[in-house]
Amino acid sequence: MLDELNHLEVEFINFGEQIDAGVPPGLAIVVIIGAIAELERSLIIERVRAGMWRVHLEGRHIGRAPLELERKAICRDRRRGLSIQQTARAHGISSATVQRLLKGQARSQNPPNRNLI
Repeated sequence: MLDELNHLEVEFINFGEQIDAGVPPGLAIVVIIGAIAELERSLIIERVRAGMWRVHLEGRHIGRAPLELERKAICRDRRRGLSIQQTARAHGISSATVQRLLKGQARSQNPPNRNLI
């Protein structure tokens, strides 16, 4: 960003931190702060990956717990004529979840025809 500002002949001055990137000492401070921020970001990523690997090795689940769905009841409500939104409200789930469930249900009942010639 500083290179682009310099190319446009705009000087960056941070009044809060008293840093003037238009002079060599100020530019050096900005570069050092940027390098430290990049290092910290790399360390955070490394720690998160190590933590996820440890949880994986312990056999624990990472992420949100799967929804407890009554698939047959949801399909039955749709066959009875309830709208997708009404079905979702009745079961306490989103309409997208109902649509995804119905799409998966239809796919499992009608597998694709894979006759090869």
